[in-house]
Amino acid sequence: MKKRIIGLLAVTISMSALLLVGCGSKKDTIIVGTEAGFAPYEYMKGNEVVGIDMDIAKEIAAYLGKELEIRNMDFDGALLAVQNGTVDFVAAGVSVDEERAKIMDFSIDYVNSTEVVVVNKDNSAVASIDDLDDKIVGVQQGNIADFWVEENISAKEIKRYTKFAQAAEDLKNNKIDCIVMDQYPAEEMVATNPELTILDGVLFEDKYAIAVKKGNKDLLEDINTVIKQLIDDGKIDEFTANHTK
Repeated sequence: MKKRIIGLLAVTISMSALLLVGCGSKKDTIIVGTEAGFAPYEYMKGNEVVGIDMDIAKEIAAYLGKELEIRNMDFDGALLAVQNGTVDFVAAGVSVDEERAKIMDFSIDYVNSTEVVVVNKDNSAVASIDDLDDKIVGVQQGNIADFWVEENISAKEIKRYTKFAQAAEDLKNNKIDCIVMDQYPAEEMVATNPELTILDGVLFEDKYAIAVKKGNKDLLEDINTVIKQLIDDGKIDEFTANHTK
């Protein structure tokens, strides 16, 4: 009788262990890292992170049958988080370049971006997009504009910000001469800061993609499937229109 009880206990313990392992390996949540200071791609609406990228992230989660968890962090922190597996993917207006492609994998492009120059209307230091040499240029730290300005402009100083809101304040107070940034966020910035304006002309063009941990091919394939369908159905354009009204 004692042996039978011990045997039953062993079976029960084994089954419990299997159940625990099964529960531990079943992941019902998928985590996206972002930086909610880059409207209209990601921004705060009350206590909620919304935007074009978050609409795409929700579609990815729905396709996978998972609940989406949004983690708002600095841009550089988000890219580091996807490399170490703290988040499953990053949707934050991420540009693809050779250096990033060595340490993380990227989805197909889902939007073309146009990089422009924002200036203070009362400061004539930068009259055109060709006047950036020997100026103090503001960029988002780790953004493609950061790398582009460093490689292509003989700036007096490159001032790197984690939040564009602070860059806008410094520009209004003439602490910097201009900001190089994506057109849509630039339009959002000048709409809420009438002291600022966007110079005529395009500095350079770029494309955005979603980043995943290097080697995560299964998730990348799923993300590409979703993005392709969203593009084919005109949903990306719809998301853009919804957040740029």
